[in-house]
Amino acid sequence: MAGVLYLASGKWGDIVVRVLGIDPGLQRTGWGVIDLQDNRMRHVANGIVTSTQSLSLAERLDQLHSGLIEVIQTWDPDEAAVEETFVNKNPVSTLKLGQARGVALLAPARNGIPVTEYTPNAVKKTVVGAGHAAKQQVEMMVSTLLPGCEIAGADAADALAVAICHAQHAGNRSLAASMAAKPTGNGRRYR
Repeated sequence: MAGVLYLASGKWGDIVVRVLGIDPGLQRTGWGVIDLQDNRMRHVANGIVTSTQSLSLAERLDQLHSGLIEVIQTWDPDEAAVEETFVNKNPVSTLKLGQARGVALLAPARNGIPVTEYTPNAVKKTVVGAGHAAKQQVEMMVSTLLPGCEIAGADAADALAVAICHAQHAGNRSLAASMAAKPTGNGRRYR
């Protein structure tokens, strides 16, 4: 059965901006949530939304959408970052990945969350320092940058890397913009 798998860690106080990183895929869409305060990052949660291969494409996209909506409702992000699709040799696979990516863009946007996109090379270069880094290098650096987090798998590690990339590129302007756009006092911002 399709569903949402997630791991979470403890709390952190004061005013923060919460970023949702998404690594889209039709079978497995990774997601990761981090909190930003000034130049500091803290792991909040990560996981994978899955779809059932035996279902129709429309039903699988609906599963991804429902799973991402559950993640958004549970973790209440202020901003989202989605990895851009690269072109595969197989055009059918590329098209399906693009449709899953469309769901990944739509879910936060329909919930009023600003979405930024990053290329896979930009994410790897930001997190690892090399644009063509291997998945294992990405996962190792995510663990280093977010100490103590348990990562739900390679897709979740990639999603956390997207969130870290956004944090590095957005910086303090992200904090100021998110705080101005969204009212405080929702139970997460002031603990």
